[in-house]
Amino acid sequence: MSGFSSAFERLGAALAAVVLQQQETLAEFLPREDWSADLTARTYSSGGVTVRVSLLGSYAARERTWLWGWANPQFGDDHPAVAPTLAIRALGERLEIPEFVTPEVDLGWYQGPAGHGGELIAMAAGGVLGGGGYIGAGYDGGSAYLHVDDPQAPPATWDPVPVPRLVMNGVSLFPRDPRLTLARLLSHHRVPYRETDGMTEVRLPGGGTARAHFDGLGRFTDWQAELSPAGL
Repeated sequence: MSGFSSAFERLGAALAAVVLQQQETLAEFLPREDWSADLTARTYSSGGVTVRVSLLGSYAARERTWLWGWANPQFGDDHPAVAPTLAIRALGERLEIPEFVTPEVDLGWYQGPAGHGGELIAMAAGGVLGGGGYIGAGYDGGSAYLHVDDPQAPPATWDPVPVPRLVMNGVSLFPRDPRLTLARLLSHHRVPYRETDGMTEVRLPGGGTARAHFDGLGRFTDWQAELSPAGL
């Protein structure tokens, strides 16, 4: 049973596939080698590549809690690495998402496919901010989560091939609404679609159509794509 709020679960469902695709794009761009970070300068360097980052928060492995950067006494609202993330808290206040406004979130209850519940908060937070993705930077006792806010980091581009995998992986993490997970991915790439009972019909850029099927419980069951060359 989930200990997350309904508002957080719905937001996560909407963002999951978009974020997962952006994470794959970031992984191709940013080497995961020996790294260093200077949060005052808002930089993260790895494998000879340096990007601008901000601090989302941190997950403490022993306590199994998430601590927002703005709630960490070492940083706070005015820290250069934290100020760019305050839009997340503002959204939480507006949409009544407790995970976004609670300074330290207890995640001791979480037992799921992600390594820990903090990963899901980082996913949702990174999705709200958009940009290049997020980085989990491990330290003794936990992980700090950094948001990549740098035009160097390429945005994910539309590709129909990984859509079913992205949706299924997103739903495994945020199972609240599979149709919303697909719809938000399509909307993100400005791909037109039409929802009918048990199916989402997609008009693929460049030609062709696809159909996503859902069972009576709303679960994603199948993706059928017919690709055709543009203009044919």
